[in-house]
Amino acid sequence: MSISGIMSTALSGMRAQTTRVGAIANNIANSSTPGYATLNTSLTSVETGGVQAVVSPTASDVDPAAELIDLIEAEQSYKANAVVFETGADMWEVLMSIKRD
Repeated sequence: MSISGIMSTALSGMRAQTTRVGAIANNIANSSTPGYATLNTSLTSVETGGVQAVVSPTASDVDPAAELIDLIEAEQSYKANAVVFETGADMWEVLMSIKRD
């Protein structure tokens, strides 16, 4: 896999986690709304590499504890993808400095 492919995969992971956090925030904000359908985020791999977040409503009630656990998991996943992206950017920088020399 190329450096740009690795960075693209990490970027898709960050986007997916951003979508996931949005669904979690929506669930927490509407937890006391009667008849609210909890949003569930599922992650699927993309044929070209990376991941995609799909948000769908479920018929369950909002569990604030479960939402906070999901939020922590999404935060850690986002951070991991950000580190991979930054590493790829650093590798590009090293390659460009070698090319210039």
